[in-house]
Formats: sequence, structure tokens, C-alpha cells
Amino acid sequence: MLLALLVSPGCVNYRMGARTLYAPDIQTVYVPMIESTSYRRYLGEWLTEAVVKRIEQVTPYKVVNTPEADSVLTVRIITDTKQVLMESFTDEPRESQFTLQISASWVNRNGDQLGQPVNVPLPPSLNPIDQSANLFPELGQSTSSAEMQDVQWLAVQVISMMEAPW
Repeated sequence: MLLALLVSPGCVNYRMGARTLYAPDIQTVYVPMIESTSYRRYLGEWLTEAVVKRIEQVTPYKVVNTPEADSVLTVRIITDTKQVLMESFTDEPRESQFTLQISASWVNRNGDQLGQPVNVPLPPSLNPIDQSANLFPELGQSTSSAEMQDVQWLAVQVISMMEAPW
């Protein structure tokens, strides 16, 4: 018992569990409304809501509504496309694909980049993320359901970008 007490001060800075995946010096995150130049309504709002909910559920961070937070997560929808992959003999879409591409930037109060860089030929401050969802109208799926599926998957990818490197 005495030996355990003598050795334990060396383990003071150790962290255990899911908290080890995230930066210990960040407690709060500000997520401004996600910008979208898309003609599809509410994509920015849906993605903002999904990202905020995912941060609250998975990370130890608290989302606040002030830019004076410990960090700022800025996301922008770059493109959204919908293309027909397969048509019926009457030229009705049987399978379509909805694709969203976003850029995400996570910085601390000092403006220093946080999160894992993505190896693409773009500036390191922009982390482009693509996500596609297939849509089957014959099975009752709608464009909105495919958009929501993409939004949920993108939120997961944005949060995984916030994890500390191993």
C-alpha cells in the first residue's frame, strides 16, 4: 500500500478513458452557424445542429454561444450535388446519389490550428470532407432523407477531426 502511494504521484498527468482522445486544455467550443451557398434549404442549419449535438454527446467539450470560447469550430458547405446513378426504362431515377463537401477549421483562442490535418493539396487550415448517400426513390426514400443521412455522417467526421493524434 505504501509503495502504491509513493509511485502514484508520477501518474498525476495520466488521463484514462475517452477523455484521452481530446485536447485537455480545451473545455469550450464555439460553433457559428454553418455557411451554405447551396440552393437546398436548411442544409447549414441541419449540419450545425448535428455537429453541436455530436460534440455534446461524444466529446468532453461544452458548446457555448460566444466567440470568446477556448476554441472555434468553423464549418462551411463547399458543394452539394445530386446525380442519377440508375434510371428505369421510363427515365425515372431508380438510384441517385447525394454528395456534400465541407471544409472545417478548428482553432484555439490564439488562432492556432487544432485537430488533425488532412493530407490533401489544400491549405492546412481547410480540412475538406466529402460524404455521399445513395437514394432509392422506389423504396420510399426522399432527397431529404439522403441529405439528413449525409449530414449525420459529416457530423461524425467533423468530430473525429477534433480527436488528438495518437
